[in-house]
Amino acid sequence: MNTPQLPLTFTPSPHQCFDAFVQGENADALGAVFAVVGDPTPRAVFLFGPDGAGKSHLLVAAARRVAGATYLPLALLGANAEAALSARGDAPLVCVDDVHEIAGNRSAEIALFDLYNRCRDSGGRVLLAARQAPLRLPLILRDLASRLAASAAFPVKPLDEDARRDVLRARAAERGFELDDAVIDFLFRRHARDLGALLTLLDHVDKASLAEQRRVTVPFLRRLIGLRE
Repeated sequence: MNTPQLPLTFTPSPHQCFDAFVQGENADALGAVFAVVGDPTPRAVFLFGPDGAGKSHLLVAAARRVAGATYLPLALLGANAEAALSARGDAPLVCVDDVHEIAGNRSAEIALFDLYNRCRDSGGRVLLAARQAPLRLPLILRDLASRLAASAAFPVKPLDEDARRDVLRARAAERGFELDDAVIDFLFRRHARDLGALLTLLDHVDKASLAEQRRVTVPFLRRLIGLRE
């Protein structure tokens, strides 16, 4: 599998691949991302939706499928976002995550605008994601707003609670342990409910339970997470 160009501060989860993505109500968004990955025709696709809906999952999965692709998580890059945007542009696919993080930062917006243009001029593809749709982003650079608004935009909707519970049970079963209803209720009550955060926690729980040879129970989780009733 292709290893995309990633910032040194970012290590993708092994679960951020297409096979592990649960489609839910996101058939159109998934189809658009597959089109970006499978067809080298220059294009721009913009995914939008709340945190935890699966946008980052899809961007990382796409970057992994295209040799030489770049993935830029602007939220993690922070003050380095502008420099990272300015340094890229010759990749066949550039995936820019968390576009909302630079809204209102004129120099960073200019860097994204220039990157977008370099990608299109070189025949590359651009895959972007943010919490808001392009026209709802509080951008101050009109040219960037116009470019993003011209991209094909698709909402990404979070899985409902029943689907997230099913995913957690299935992932636990793959790892050889069981999550009963009481454990899942506790996780949903006392931890972030977005699927990405829950799966990251599940990885931690799996390693801890193996190390301690303990069943995954509510008392075990409470101690592991450091929470008290």
